[in-house]
Amino acid sequence: MGSKCCKFGPDKDALEKEKLKQLREKRLKERVKAAGKIQAWWRGTLVRRTLLVAALMAWMIQLWWRTRLWRRVLKRRQDLLKIYVIQEEAAVKLQSWVRMWQCHRRYCHMFNALCILRVPEGCFAFQTHDVLQEQYEVTPSHPEFHIEILSV
Repeated sequence: MGSKCCKFGPDKDALEKEKLKQLREKRLKERVKAAGKIQAWWRGTLVRRTLLVAALMAWMIQLWWRTRLWRRVLKRRQDLLKIYVIQEEAAVKLQSWVRMWQCHRRYCHMFNALCILRVPEGCFAFQTHDVLQEQYEVTPSHPEFHIEILSV
C-alpha cells in the first residue's frame, strides 16, 4: 500500500524547504527594514530641506524688517537734525535782531542827548533834551560820552 514505515527520521526535503522558507522570511524582513531606513532618511531629507527654506525665508524677513527699522531711525535722526538747524538759525537771527535793536536804541539815545544849536535873536542858545538832565551810568556795553556845556 504506500505507507512509508521504513523511514524513522525526519524528512530531509521538508527540513530544507523549511530552512528556505525561514531564510526567505528573514531576507524579506531585512529588505523591509532596509526600505524603512531608506524611507526615513528620505523623509528626514525632505523635512530638513523644508526647514532650511523656512529658515531662509524667516532670515530674509528679519533682514528686511531690520533694514526698515534702520531707515526709519535714520530718517528720524535727519528730521531732528533739520529741526535743530532751523531752531539754531532762528535763534541766531533773533539774537542778531535784538543786538541791532539795542545798537539802534543806543544810537537814538546818543542822538537825542546831543545839543541842538539854534540861533534865536542873534545869540547862541543851547537846547538840550531832558535826557541830559538825568545822571547817566556808563556800563561796559555803552560807549562813554561826556558833554561839557559852557555858558556864553
